[in-house]
Amino acid sequence: MPDFEPILGRYLTVDIGGTAHRIYVEEAGQGIPLLCLHTAGADSRQYRHLLNDREVTSRFRVVCFDMPWHGRSDPPDGWWLTRYELTTAQYLATIEAVWHALELDRPVVMGCSTGGAIVLRVASDYQGRIRGVVGLESGAYAPGRYNDFLHHPAIHGGELVATYTWGLNAPQSPEAGKRANWWYYAQSGPGVYAGDVMFYSFDWDARAHIRSIDTSRCKVSLLTGSYDYSCTPAMTKAVADAIPGSRYTEMPGIGHFPMIEHYEHFRSYLLPELDFMAAE
Repeated sequence: MPDFEPILGRYLTVDIGGTAHRIYVEEAGQGIPLLCLHTAGADSRQYRHLLNDREVTSRFRVVCFDMPWHGRSDPPDGWWLTRYELTTAQYLATIEAVWHALELDRPVVMGCSTGGAIVLRVASDYQGRIRGVVGLESGAYAPGRYNDFLHHPAIHGGELVATYTWGLNAPQSPEAGKRANWWYYAQSGPGVYAGDVMFYSFDWDARAHIRSIDTSRCKVSLLTGSYDYSCTPAMTKAVADAIPGSRYTEMPGIGHFPMIEHYEHFRSYLLPELDFMAAE
């Protein structure tokens, strides 16, 4: 018999701001919906280990999708006439469109990096409609990440972006995990990472919004790696301090991409937070 992994992948067309988008979605497991958001310029392959973790999928329906323009999702028709630049409003609209199309009932929303940032707005804007959020490498405000070399005609964009993000891994993380993340970044479409970083650098500011989060209505767990210099532990601790009742843990020996760079180490921190999310 073929040794298939227990992951089901399909394409879903959703309307986002009046435009049809063909989105790639993959999932595994059953139970509480766990909607996962990948990092800037990458795709949901970063969650491949989570999707294969039977201890998680025995209790959670793990759902991951590639953002428009990313990975196996397509850009919208006419993409060649525009320049990709993500905004907070577009990000929220995309998450809500996928969530509703899949009819996820009170999901837990987990994201990393830019995904870890936007879950803070998901918590503030949709509290009461979701069970909670798990923010990986979450910051409420992170200006200064953008530079023009991220999309430059004289530079190999795929290799630059992959190597640019390589340094955000912890040195202790296994070589295979770091190389996998490098490969996913190297396959990013031209200008896609730059468009995500423009969101992170110029549009993103949730410092006022996070103060409205009521953790009795929406649970908040925050996990950040000690070696993350993009969203430092201090930045995530500041978010936790602004949200009474939130949970924050610094993860020693992990960098900016915990779910792919060193999953076995990361899961020891993740499982208690998933227990917390599952508890009534």
